[in-house]
Amino acid sequence: MTPELTAADRCDACGAQAYVRVLLPTGELLFCAHHGRKHAEALSSVATHIHDESDRLLAEPKADQR
Repeated sequence: MTPELTAADRCDACGAQAYVRVLLPTGELLFCAHHGRKHAEALSSVATHIHDESDRLLAEPKADQR
């Protein structure tokens, strides 16, 4: 099970909050939604798993987070 990404997880390309975790045979990469989409095709051919939480950007905040 892949743990949920938090605000402390940062994009390896630009430093923004990460919403995509890419597991590779040699480790992992974290990406913001923009860079996750930009590199999706290339990453899908080498990744062992892609965990994408970018849908959280459009989700309504929970009652306790307002």
